[in-house]
Amino acid sequence: MAPSWGHPNLYLGEIFNMAAAGISAPQSQDAAIGQTGAAEFGAPKKYTTESIVGLAVLGLAIAWIIWSFASGPTLFLQVLTIGLSNGALYALIALGYTMVYGIIELINFAHGDLFMLGSVVGAIFLEQWVGQKSSSATAWLWLAATMIFAMAACALLNVVIEKLAYRRLRNAPKLAPLITAVGVSFILQNIGIQLNGSAPHSRSSVLPKTSISVGSIDIRIKYIVVVAVTIPLLLLMTWIVQKTRIGKAMRAAAQDRDASLLMGINVDRVISFTFALGGALAGAAGVLFVQVNEQTRYDAGFRLGLIAFTAAVLGGVGNLLGAVVGGVLIGVIQSLNDGAPHFLGQKWTQTVMFSILIIMVIFRPGGIFGANQQEKV
Repeated sequence: MAPSWGHPNLYLGEIFNMAAAGISAPQSQDAAIGQTGAAEFGAPKKYTTESIVGLAVLGLAIAWIIWSFASGPTLFLQVLTIGLSNGALYALIALGYTMVYGIIELINFAHGDLFMLGSVVGAIFLEQWVGQKSSSATAWLWLAATMIFAMAACALLNVVIEKLAYRRLRNAPKLAPLITAVGVSFILQNIGIQLNGSAPHSRSSVLPKTSISVGSIDIRIKYIVVVAVTIPLLLLMTWIVQKTRIGKAMRAAAQDRDASLLMGINVDRVISFTFALGGALAGAAGVLFVQVNEQTRYDAGFRLGLIAFTAAVLGGVGNLLGAVVGGVLIGVIQSLNDGAPHFLGQKWTQTVMFSILIIMVIFRPGGIFGANQQEKV
């Protein structure tokens, strides 16, 4: 399944200059769909039972949200700001899942634990190594340095994991790398226990604890910082994927690895770079997570990883925009369920999250932005 990082059938043409070589470009998926649709033009659209039920569920959710907003607009908007901040973190983690899947079709379940190590390493660097535990201009500079350090450490670790654990299994049955990813997850959790301990560890935040008021809504500064840091990171990643040479190679490898090899692309290097990019985003998310929640724990990656995976499925696994939108939606839904009027409450949050995953898999397996595709065996 090629990720939707633009028009997929033009990537190899951009790199290999197929037109100059006289090779016909493959027919685009849109063209194929258009030819099929032309034959059926004018035929009445048929709604299946699944689509009707799905639309009914969506309509009920929208009505529920409107009811909640009408009952307490101030509280609703207050909770919404928290959801956007959490959603930004989920988006950073979800991108790691979707990029790796887009190229080697592996659900890297160790990615959540990589995020956990990023949070622990970042907290140790900021508090113990440079001694910054309170908000100040110097501490903010050190926080920026901490984020760079955590991103580099997680990127390097992810590259090592790919080379030692996954590279030899690319042509193995799909169950083999999946089980290996679970094993790597346990290894990273044990490293987290050694660094952080088995109990939750309280950490200090160097972000301001004050709020700004917009009308009757108080917005915490730390939530604004999370969004303000996340947006440039997402834009930088988008620029790398869409505009740089390595980004074009990533898109080509995602479309057809074998053809990329024949045309001279170093696929091993491209895949390693993809793991490094995903690891760097996980490290950034880990540092921001500690600054917002002021806590590290060795099992944080399991819970946050599953939520981010749900976000990737919601948006469409292999679709970068889908990962971002899915992360924001999951963050908003989680926060609304925790604190908005007429929702189920915090004790039902996990149930709500995975009910969304199940419903999406049943009614739209490709996600919001993905396409339903079948693999031929």
